[in-house]
Amino acid sequence: MKRLTLLLFSILSFTWCWAQEYEAIEIADVPFEMNPIHEYVYPNRDFNISKYGAKADGKTMNTKAIAKAIRACNKAGGGHVVVPAGEWLTGPIHLMDNVDLHLEEGAELVFSDNPADYLPAVFTTWEGVECYNYSPLVYAYECKNIKISGTGTLAPKMNQWKVWFARPEAHRRATQELYRWCSELVPVEERLLTDLQESNMRPHLIQFNRCRNIVLEDFRIRESPFWTIHLYMCDEGVVRGLDVYAHGHNNDGIDIDMTSNLLVENCHFNQGDDAVVIKAGRNQDAWRLNKPTENIVVRNCLVEDGHVLLGIGSEMSGGVRNVWMHDCRAVGDVKAVFYVKTNHRRGGFVKNIYMENAQVRSAQRLVAVDTDVLYQWRNLPDYDTVYTEIDGLHIRNLECDSVGIAIDLNGDEHLPIRNVEIADFKVGLVTKYATNINNVENVSIRNADFVTSRDGILRKKY
Repeated sequence: MKRLTLLLFSILSFTWCWAQEYEAIEIADVPFEMNPIHEYVYPNRDFNISKYGAKADGKTMNTKAIAKAIRACNKAGGGHVVVPAGEWLTGPIHLMDNVDLHLEEGAELVFSDNPADYLPAVFTTWEGVECYNYSPLVYAYECKNIKISGTGTLAPKMNQWKVWFARPEAHRRATQELYRWCSELVPVEERLLTDLQESNMRPHLIQFNRCRNIVLEDFRIRESPFWTIHLYMCDEGVVRGLDVYAHGHNNDGIDIDMTSNLLVENCHFNQGDDAVVIKAGRNQDAWRLNKPTENIVVRNCLVEDGHVLLGIGSEMSGGVRNVWMHDCRAVGDVKAVFYVKTNHRRGGFVKNIYMENAQVRSAQRLVAVDTDVLYQWRNLPDYDTVYTEIDGLHIRNLECDSVGIAIDLNGDEHLPIRNVEIADFKVGLVTKYATNINNVENVSIRNADFVTSRDGILRKKY
């Protein structure tokens, strides 16, 4: 009896602690099964970086001072590391458990563009492959309850990174070596990219690697060396109210990669590449890790500029399922509104993807699937041939003023796309053609009207 009483007390205590420390976010009307997302409630303790030696003069390197404040916050059990108004020069910032990096209004974290500041190398990724490379500018590894908040700004210096935007021969050789390492399952600790001369592998702006219960809220981003926000093998998180501007090479807005149970809402993206991207690792690395990206909701976001409103792939070998984007819009010209891209080396799967209530001004393609996207790796050898299962694409209530190709579905003959639902499209002028459908089984197009000539005459009606 005594043991039973102690067990019940332990269960009740754990439940009470969970209720005290986390708030559950219920997402209504999700078209797949999804549990609530738990958001950590941070202790009401502030750790002002100026008290740890940081100076807002735009010249002093504050890397060590910020690290001291983060360690103190973590040691105390958590709270807010406060960055006051001013210009704070720094190198990489590594977060720890229970730490909220809070950027007050007028605060600007200015990150050095000296690559040496981002050494020693850390366990990270490059385009879907695990490796050791320069530290991301804001980085967390195997952390829980981490947050960046406030209305301040992350603003990296870009002079050196812009030089690295080019892909010289040494960089190409480095990407080829990384491809070989992945294909031959070379141990990750031996994949030291910074040892490859002039590899020029730029770091992410933000990468959270294998973290849990994360929040990114309200702050601004102004430019990025590489992928802007990369959530890699994470679980449970919220990204809300961000203002993201990054127009360099490979400047995706947010890359959600082998990550589960995430809400992205009320964000503004202005990108030099894709805006919202769902990924799941590349080739043998992703098969080894075997962690799909799943249960992702993106809502009420604005894309001012970007290649793709919602992109899936091309790194998606771990599989992608249960993604719902709704009530988002793009006011600039985009290359595609909804785009799935893969190739015969990726494997994996894409299942149960939903886009609803999207508004777009103009696009080269509205709904597109390509199964032969190899980019600069096309001429590299095939180690394995594994096709991607694509099953269950649902795109409803999409409005667009003008488009080149409305529906462009290019399946692989070895494993055709299955079960595509397209409904309630309101599309203005189609300048090339309305539909191109190859190697697809069970396509349903309902209530979709396309004007395919400039005289305004309806040429295609479904």
